[in-house]
Amino acid sequence: MNTISFLLILTGVLLNATAQLLLKAGTNAVGHFEFNVNNLWPVGWRLATEIHIIGGLGCYVVSVVVWILALSRVPVSIAYPMLSIGYVVNALIAALWLGESMSLTRVAGIVIIILGVFLIARS
Repeated sequence: MNTISFLLILTGVLLNATAQLLLKAGTNAVGHFEFNVNNLWPVGWRLATEIHIIGGLGCYVVSVVVWILALSRVPVSIAYPMLSIGYVVNALIAALWLGESMSLTRVAGIVIIILGVFLIARS
């Protein structure tokens, strides 16, 4: 895999991870909700106008374009497992930015993911 291909994959993964984090921040801002007939419009409107959610959806759109570019250059059997980098990024940033817990089990899982991505990238 050349540098451009790796950068496209990494950019796609980071945009996807950013989208997830922004969506979570948006739902945190809106608060707990349930959809039912009575609140479908008000809750839907709050979600549709929440700036973090709008940003997250925008990141998804751009990440799909970047991902398509990456897939045009790299076999899917190599590119797709690289999405696991997103798990690592999300776990670390969620712990720092959103205050989510980082247990020893999660850290061990992150180490295993990093090892797996390294092995796939080297193959």
